[in-house]
Amino acid sequence: MSTKSGQARVPTTEEWQTLFNVIEKKRYPEKNAAIMHISHRLGLRVQEIALLEIKEVAKLFGNPGSANRKFERFKVMALPASITKGSNATSKSTSRYIRKNISFSVSEFEKMLKHVIAVHDAGFPIDPTEFYPDVKKRSGKSRDLPMVKKDLCDALDRYLKLRLDKNLYLKPTDPLFITQKGGPYTPNTLQEHMAMMLRDWAGIEKATSHSGRRTMITDIIHTQKKSIKIAQKLAGHKSAATTVIYEEPPEEEMSEALKNLK
Repeated sequence: MSTKSGQARVPTTEEWQTLFNVIEKKRYPEKNAAIMHISHRLGLRVQEIALLEIKEVAKLFGNPGSANRKFERFKVMALPASITKGSNATSKSTSRYIRKNISFSVSEFEKMLKHVIAVHDAGFPIDPTEFYPDVKKRSGKSRDLPMVKKDLCDALDRYLKLRLDKNLYLKPTDPLFITQKGGPYTPNTLQEHMAMMLRDWAGIEKATSHSGRRTMITDIIHTQKKSIKIAQKLAGHKSAATTVIYEEPPEEEMSEALKNLK
């Protein structure tokens, strides 16, 4: 698909099927299929997938370590705001924030100026940093995502059963997806892994970890002809202007248009 610079390609239906067929022939098919179905069917960002915990998709039953340990998959994934875009969920830096730009509203500026004058008139030294406006904290946006597609549900059930079979001490707060070494994925590591599956395994050119998300939103807007508001809510976009970017026609429509040229 010919895409705008920097945008992930939206694979065709046949290409998605090729990917899932190839995944079954590789190592860890249960995990890889679940990852890609979540991306494809729910449109999660790679950071959100990497930071998912068991409790976001299923409830565990039975005492840890006991043979009767079971799970029940939820019908709706409740994606917490703490792991969504803008939440700084993956920030590890503890360094002091150095401000390069400062913006004031008119009322804030007038209030600050009066404060500076009062401090000056009182004979105290003026420290500019004392008059900086508060840093606005970034926050994510929670969203509830119905898990209704059979292929998604089947993939999650298969993967969760495998996780529980291998670890009867599994906890609700354990990461949903783990690496070969048993630790959680970082967003960067998962991004590379998803791109490898799409491009190297399935041979889908220009596909990235964002391709599943773009596929879901494009399908909702173009194939299903749903409103931008529905796509915006499912995608977790704060602004509909962001969702409008996904109005680019899918490859099937463009290919059909070219085939029908007179």
